[in-house]
Amino acid sequence: MPTAVKRSNLQAPTHREPISIALGKRLKELRIKADRSQTELAFDCELDRTYISLIERGLANPSLWTLGTLAFALKTTVPDLLQGNTHVVEPSMGEQSRKRRVNQASHESKLATGSRRSQLR
Repeated sequence: MPTAVKRSNLQAPTHREPISIALGKRLKELRIKADRSQTELAFDCELDRTYISLIERGLANPSLWTLGTLAFALKTTVPDLLQGNTHVVEPSMGEQSRKRRVNQASHESKLATGSRRSQLR
């Protein structure tokens, strides 16, 4: 008898930074001004429509490359996408909840031991 496969509870992040919220509002404003749907914009940028939605809601942090493709598809520039956005993001300063990824450089005092060369050489 086959065993039941347990589904993971993948959910979008719930913490939104002001810089991401401002970018999302600006992207939505420019998309609507261009009379484009999320689906049309996503197709032109070779992205998933749900990712466009996450960006517009301030729940995703697009890379510079992604911002460039969004600007190209909307016939604008990256600075125009960021127009009016005056927010900054402070470093996490060791807060585990704000680290972007597990291997992010830590601000905690840790002394390196051994050689500075990569162990993979």
